[in-house]
Amino acid sequence: MTTTQSDDTYTIDEGRAIDTVMRLLSVPGVSCREKQVAEAIVEMLADAGVPDDAMRFDNAHKKSPFGGECGNLIVNLPGSSNQPRRMLVAHIDTVPICAEAEPVRREDYIEPAGETGLGADNRSGVGAVLTAALEVVTRGLPHPPLTFLFTVQEEIGLVGARFVDKRYIGKPELVFNWDGNAPDCLEIGATGGYHIDIDVTGIPSHAGGQPEQGVSAAMIAALAMADLQENGWFGLVMKDGVRGTSNIGVIRGGEATNVVLDRLHLEGECRSFCKSLRKRIADVYRQAFERAARSLVTSEGEHGSIEFNCQKKYEAFKLPKKSPCVNEAVRVLDKLDLNPALEYSNGGLDANWLVERGLNTVTLGAGTVNAHTIGEKLDIPKFLTACRVAVGLATGR
Repeated sequence: MTTTQSDDTYTIDEGRAIDTVMRLLSVPGVSCREKQVAEAIVEMLADAGVPDDAMRFDNAHKKSPFGGECGNLIVNLPGSSNQPRRMLVAHIDTVPICAEAEPVRREDYIEPAGETGLGADNRSGVGAVLTAALEVVTRGLPHPPLTFLFTVQEEIGLVGARFVDKRYIGKPELVFNWDGNAPDCLEIGATGGYHIDIDVTGIPSHAGGQPEQGVSAAMIAALAMADLQENGWFGLVMKDGVRGTSNIGVIRGGEATNVVLDRLHLEGECRSFCKSLRKRIADVYRQAFERAARSLVTSEGEHGSIEFNCQKKYEAFKLPKKSPCVNEAVRVLDKLDLNPALEYSNGGLDANWLVERGLNTVTLGAGTVNAHTIGEKLDIPKFLTACRVAVGLATGR
């Protein structure tokens, strides 16, 4: 067994850790289609000696608005001490650009073989959590009661964490999530986000014969978005010294070039740590689209309309810097001679919903570089450091 030690504190089988993450990266599992990767995790845990009755799936996918193949995978191990239960978390889904990923190792990095994403977000986090579980089980390491939570549908709104069945996780008092780059970066807060749906209804007409008798839904959307851009409500939003962001990321509509477009569907988001700014951004979006719809009329004086819907995806949170989970993460990083940095994320994390559901959660990185792009790769030294951190947090050593 090839091993490495850091400060004589934590020992891991590096070869097995790398083999584990390579296997995870090779299994497809985009949001809502995570069953294969969940089954691979179950198989690796079972081969290591975890009994079947220690592993179960909840029904988060049945509560999800997107459906899905399976719920969250939850693994519970009894402790060898009476310390409070700890929970290690990572999401198992990837974004669509990673669906055909084929991982290859090139020196200190794992990269995609082709023009795809890699899926290191978040198979690196899964690999770190799974490595901790394998080390604890195969080496018989003393540990407190442990829960390993592998969540689904994180990439489409933190759905698995939102709907995790708390009856099955054993009331953990310390929760650690892996989802990011640097293993010494502790995300102790994250922004809140709203999802925006806009349906624009124009008036159809023949684009060549009677264009004046129609109103283009595309032009309504274009005018509204130009208004938002011009007035500082699109992209980076800075209002009264408070920061937010907004975006339109999905636009669908139209089937023919000779018809004045009468239907257009747009999906977007707005984010901010400040709830009032988030609400203000959403209200401004609605008003901009309503104004644009009223401003364009047919030769008969008719105008289009919009339907606007805004829903919370996740609420913002900021943990106190001396929270027990933060203190414990800092302690382990210090033992590994790392310099922990406490930061806040402008992206949503499973921790957003876990915190809202009463589970204070700190998030750590596991070596992902350039997530969600064809330039994505996994930094192997950082990944192995994340594995050692995970072992330390699992054992409390």
